[in-house]
Parts: sequence; structure tokens; C-alpha cells
Amino acid sequence: MEALFTAFANFMWGLPLVILLVGGGLFFVVYSGGLPYRHFRHALQILTGRFDREGDEGDIPHTQALSTALSGTLGLGNIAGVALAITMGGPGAIFWMWVTAIIGVATKFYTCSLSVMFRGKDSEGNLQGGPMYVVREGLGKRWWPLAVLFAVAGLMGTMPAFQVNQLVQIVREVVAEPAGWATSQSHFTFDLVMGVLIAALVLLVTTGHIQRVGRVTLRMLPVMVLLYLGMTALLLMRFASEIPAAFQLIISDAFSGDAVAGGAIGTVILMGVRRGAFSNEAGIGTEAMAHGAARTNEPIREGLVAMMGPVIDTLLVCTCTALAILVTGSWQVDGDIDGVTLTSQAFETAFPGIGAYLLTVVVALLSLSTIFTFWYYGSKCLGFLIGARHQHHYVWIYAALVVFGSVTSLPAIIGLIDGLYATMAIPTMISALLLAPKVNRAARDYFQRHGKQSEDQPT
Repeated sequence: MEALFTAFANFMWGLPLVILLVGGGLFFVVYSGGLPYRHFRHALQILTGRFDREGDEGDIPHTQALSTALSGTLGLGNIAGVALAITMGGPGAIFWMWVTAIIGVATKFYTCSLSVMFRGKDSEGNLQGGPMYVVREGLGKRWWPLAVLFAVAGLMGTMPAFQVNQLVQIVREVVAEPAGWATSQSHFTFDLVMGVLIAALVLLVTTGHIQRVGRVTLRMLPVMVLLYLGMTALLLMRFASEIPAAFQLIISDAFSGDAVAGGAIGTVILMGVRRGAFSNEAGIGTEAMAHGAARTNEPIREGLVAMMGPVIDTLLVCTCTALAILVTGSWQVDGDIDGVTLTSQAFETAFPGIGAYLLTVVVALLSLSTIFTFWYYGSKCLGFLIGARHQHHYVWIYAALVVFGSVTSLPAIIGLIDGLYATMAIPTMISALLLAPKVNRAARDYFQRHGKQSEDQPT
């Protein structure tokens, strides 16, 4: 199974998809005339809530839409995903993650503007957003297979297997193994019990019995991110002298691949793009489902809000993780370690005795928030495929996937998720490229109507 999933991922992440994601993103940068990059100030003003209007269509304000999207991206993609990028593609992969994020600003502006512009109603008459509705409402019936492709891939691609796997791994290594509850060779029972417990928590939250848990988790997300950034800042202060060398290594290895990939520059680039896409989801389409629920009648406003995601997610948080791993030298330690274990080792090196425990707390809360958000994405995809009145059944499938993720090998999970993310990108990017002229027209209209006022006062 591991070999099959890995082959599937490698096939999907071939040159055509890289061209679609990166080339498509570059097209958006040029076609927009760099517009998203010139309006970060206005995007921040929107996030303050000064432009929110209760009478607008949608379910949640701009700030909550961004928080929901970030809860799905800020998490193990930033902690374990960066570690995987370094172990599989070398430090140079981080440079290509940066490139993906910078381009992703423009990509998210287009995809998330479209998610509001072409919202559609589900079978129950509720307003919904996301690439499947963009295809249906924006491109028409002849493109229906593309909408179905996204929904099927999204249903499977948003499974919580990676988050659960890495959460169980760090709890096992930091808590269970020292306590004698499991060993590095024998841990199936512990992993299974952890998976069942997490599945039970997911069931309680998603079925509404303790909805407050989900809300509290989302509210705690900014606190956990700030805690993680604070921990990383302290680590980097301890190893400040190593930071210039770390940046130099990232840049030099990006064009040589000598550090890990044996000079295979293509491997370095590909791994950076893959992990960058997994981290910030620009062009993948999942984030568009969250932003499509925003309470606004101005699609461009939500596009401007959404474009902040790659900056926060990849350029800030992922860079902090990468520097922590590189300056502590944990990535060069002998032994077969990867994923969250590598990041945990970096913090333990910097803060002996407590570093791993602190990271475990952060990982637990961030991964749980991602797990809850992914359930939302998956249920929306199922509702699109079989009708909204049946989407509540997804919770039982999702709980089973939680248990599956806890006992499945990391390489198998990475292969499956990577392949499905690539599949989701195809309809998301094709629809965005075809409908890009509509976004440009809407942007010109928006800034003509509100450009002057947007800097001074709400409309």
C-alpha cells in the first residue's frame, strides 16, 4: 500500500502539475499587474471588521473566514511538513516553499474571490462556496465532471490521517515511551487507543454535543501560534550566530541540492512546491471553501483577506520552523527520524527537558483545530456529491479515518494525501485561470467604487 500511494503521489506531482500551480500562479501575478501585493494595507483594514455588514450574504465575518482557513493550514503542515521538506528535499526545499508562498498570494486572491463571486446553493437551499461551486456556477454544466473531480478528491484529501498520525507520534515519543506504555518497536496498541480517543472527541464536537470545544479550539489558535512563534524566537536567540549560515544554506542548496538530494535540483524544487502547497493550500481549493462562507457581497474583499494566508502560514511560521531545525543541527543527527520528531528534537536541543513537552502541547492543539476544520471541508464535499441532507453521515466516515491515520505508516499517508492534493489542484486552477478575467473586471470596479474610501472609511 505504501508503494502504491507513493507512486500515485509521484505520478500526480509531475511536471504538468508543477507548471499548472507555479506557472498558473505566475500568470496571476502578471495578469493582475501585481494588484494583490499593492493592497496589503487595505486587506488588514478589512480584517479589523470596519467593512463588515450584517445584511450581506454569507455565514461568517471576514476575520472568522480567515481564522477557519488558517486553522486548516496552520498546524502540522508548518511543523511536521517543514521537517519532511528538509529530510526529503534538503534545506533548499525551504526556498522553493517561499517561492510557492509568494506566488500563492496572487493565486489565493483569484481562487477565493471566485469562491464568493460564484457561490451556489446546495440541495437544501443553503449558500455555499468552493471550487466545485465555482465550476458549476461559473463555467456551466459542460464542466460538471471537473466539479465532481474536486469534490471526490476533496472528500478523500481532507482526511485527518496526517494530523492524527503526527499527533500520535509525538505523544508516543515524548510521553508514552518514557512512561513505558509503548516502545519504538511495539506501539500499535497505544497508537490504536490514541486514535479511538481522538475519534471519540471528534464525534462529540462534530455531532454538536460539545460544540464549545470546537469554538474554543479555534479561538485558541492565535494563542497557540503566538506561543509557537515565541518558543521559536527564544530558540533562535540562543542560536543567533547560526542564523546567517542557515539562510545561506537554504539559498545555496536551492540551486544545487547537495545537502540531501545528491545534486538533484529537480527533487529539491518539487519537494518545496509539494510541501508549500500542503502548507498554505494556495491553488488547492480547500481554503476557498472556508472563504466562500464569508459574510460579504464584495468578492474582491474576501480575495484580499485570503491572500494574507500564505504570508502568515509559510513565510512566517514555516520559516521559523525551518530555522529552528537548521540552526540546532537536528536535521544532521544520525538516525531515521522525520516529520514532527525532527522538529521536536530541535526544540529539545534548545530547551533540554522541556522543549519536547512544550512542542507536544502546541502540536496537540494545532492538530485538533485542523482536524475539526477538515471535517467541515469533507462534509461540504460529500454534500455536493450526494445532497446536503446526507452530509451529516460523513462524521462516521471521518471518525474511522482518524483511527486509520493513527496506525498507518507516515510514508503511506504522505503519498496518499499528496496525490489527492494534486488532484484537487487541477479543477481549482483550471477554473481560476478560465475565470480570471471576471476577477480583474470585478477588481477594477471595486477599487473604482471603494478605492479612495477604503483607505479612510468603511463603505
